[in-house]
Amino acid sequence: MNPREAFLSAAGNLAAHKLRSALTMLGMIFGVGAVIAMLSIGAGAEQQALGTIERLGLRNVLVRTRDLPEQEAKEVRQKSLGVSARDAAAIADAVPGVELVAPRLAIEPWKVLSAAGKTKATVLGVSARHAELAQLHVAEGRFLDALDERTHAQVAVIGTGVRRDLFGYGPAVGQVFKVNDVWLEVVGVLAAAGEAATFQGVSLGTPASEVYIPVTTAERKFDRPPLEAPLDEIVVRLKPGVDPGDTARVIDELMTRLHTGADDYEIVVPEALLAESRRTQRLFNVVMGCIAGISLLVGGIGIMNIMLATVLERTREIGLRRAVGARRGDIRFQFVVESFAISLFGGLMGIVVGLAIARGVALYAGWETVVTGTAIVLATGVAMAVGLASGIYPATRAAALDPIEALRWE
Repeated sequence: MNPREAFLSAAGNLAAHKLRSALTMLGMIFGVGAVIAMLSIGAGAEQQALGTIERLGLRNVLVRTRDLPEQEAKEVRQKSLGVSARDAAAIADAVPGVELVAPRLAIEPWKVLSAAGKTKATVLGVSARHAELAQLHVAEGRFLDALDERTHAQVAVIGTGVRRDLFGYGPAVGQVFKVNDVWLEVVGVLAAAGEAATFQGVSLGTPASEVYIPVTTAERKFDRPPLEAPLDEIVVRLKPGVDPGDTARVIDELMTRLHTGADDYEIVVPEALLAESRRTQRLFNVVMGCIAGISLLVGGIGIMNIMLATVLERTREIGLRRAVGARRGDIRFQFVVESFAISLFGGLMGIVVGLAIARGVALYAGWETVVTGTAIVLATGVAMAVGLASGIYPATRAAALDPIEALRWE
């Protein structure tokens, strides 16, 4: 082989090696990117669940009316009135560890209007302490009080969206509006809050589109279908240190006696919902981690194959280095470093890809993503470990070559 042919052959081998190395890095890039994106989405979902559960309240137990088919409702109502103020009073008196009990009733509005406009809103009859339970803040005026409940006052606290639709951006406190056939006076406007959410089947509205009136006013002055229960929900807030699960069982036993065994209610424990959400999230992380791990493993196998091919292509070079004094450890170190460098560069590029995927998911799907340092370190560390492990065998093969035979290799 003349010098020109030898040069062209060496150049071709180098180009082929670089191409194979670049293709091999793709496995590392997408593996690391998948791990980072998966952990970011999982962390965002967990953070969103924590924020939502705070609105439900970890110290709360919810007694909710079950939706029943009409025929079943007729049979049940012969034994039970449904969730009612009597249940709320019994829970407050008989269940230990209860700090407060707050009933809630939803009105189905077919008309919400004022002299200046109209809107679509959720109208809720609540107790005076509902603001404390739901962490609502009043920007103008006041929230409902105990006197409003006792006197069945026709007053309301409205969200920012309702205020904008009915009264524009002018003064709202003291203005009146109509819900169905009942006139209400605005006594307060809520501060801006988060968006609506649903967590484990429990729907949480947004206060911006809600109207709050005294629960007694909702019961007395608004019509309700005869087969529906008097209340939609009772929120039971527990004292600090009281176990919600144990209290829920006590409430269930009490409700069973009060309702003579009728299955017309359900008990929701937000703390249990959060635990279930975390279990689901852990399962999701494990599954996605396995998928991403397979990608990293494939990338590692690719690095091993590339390095084995490199040993074959550079046999003469290895023989030459051994002939001029290189030790077996030097040859081994050279190939291990090369495989480690491939995985390191792939890992660094994978970080960029992972951040881009997490950002793209957040923008396109509207999901919250949280990129943590732990996710980046874990994904990159695994990639480098796989690359290092994948380079050990080819490096050992290269170091074991006989120098004389290597120099004879064509």
